[in-house]
Amino acid sequence: MKYDLAIIGSGPAGLTASVYASRYGIPNVVIGTVAGGLASHAPDVGNWLGTKKISGFEFGQNALEHAKSLGAEMVVDLVDEIKKENGTFSLLLKNGNAIEAKAVLLATGTERKSLSIPGEKEFAGKGVSHCATCDGFFYKNKTVVVIGGGDSAAGAAIFLANIAEKVYLACREKSLSCETFWHKKIGENSKIEMLHGSNVLEIKGEQKVSSVVLDKPYKGSNEISVDGVFIEIGAMPNTKLAKDLGVELDEEGYIKIKTDGSTNVEGIWAAGDITNGSDKFKQIITAAAEGAVSVHSIKAYLKK
Repeated sequence: MKYDLAIIGSGPAGLTASVYASRYGIPNVVIGTVAGGLASHAPDVGNWLGTKKISGFEFGQNALEHAKSLGAEMVVDLVDEIKKENGTFSLLLKNGNAIEAKAVLLATGTERKSLSIPGEKEFAGKGVSHCATCDGFFYKNKTVVVIGGGDSAAGAAIFLANIAEKVYLACREKSLSCETFWHKKIGENSKIEMLHGSNVLEIKGEQKVSSVVLDKPYKGSNEISVDGVFIEIGAMPNTKLAKDLGVELDEEGYIKIKTDGSTNVEGIWAAGDITNGSDKFKQIITAAAEGAVSVHSIKAYLKK
């Protein structure tokens, strides 16, 4: 399969890039596994202009259908390797197939960070989750703890409070770092109890999660009983493909991009949470903007 542009990643950056590419008449393919990327995990998206409120899942599905409606090809898979030969890129997929493209846009986003504590791996899928919207249903009328202090943690706590009987929000700092909007929502919800300045040291249980161990006492004990643990401590850029291509990264591991989204490797662009662009403000709108800007530059490149 040959295309002018191969877009790796099906989040807001990748799908927006596809929409612009199709409108410019650039044959393109989007390679990814989850429509909307990490944004699809958001309980509610309330800052996308023109849409007062929408679930992350619905947002991702709408974005996918929009891109497909304009003629983009979609491949549900992962890219194992990218090779550049005679000015053309060859993308080897996990299923063994290969795709050729004149230009590549890396929009692979980020991967969830791990706590690296005892019990985290052992109870994955048995009470430990990184996605409240995916797994929250299993904790109806139960007790859960959300670990983190940013927007994703706050949003997960609000979402789970509509399902669970009790939600602890363990934040290692003395205060949350989320938006004021989330602060207010949490303060108004009687089901959510803050554990400020608390670190979870261990996740315990037998067949499934039964408790977590804190580094400071809570009501006289360092151990609290919970049925589920939701880890929302941020993410790190997914840059393996970029490293293999010799794409330059910054000190934090994000892809360095120019104002037009291009990288130091000719024919390679990057957009979204994987880059050092947009002041690293990881939002749907900034990812979408970077995807659009990149394709504007790619259009000029392909004309050459």
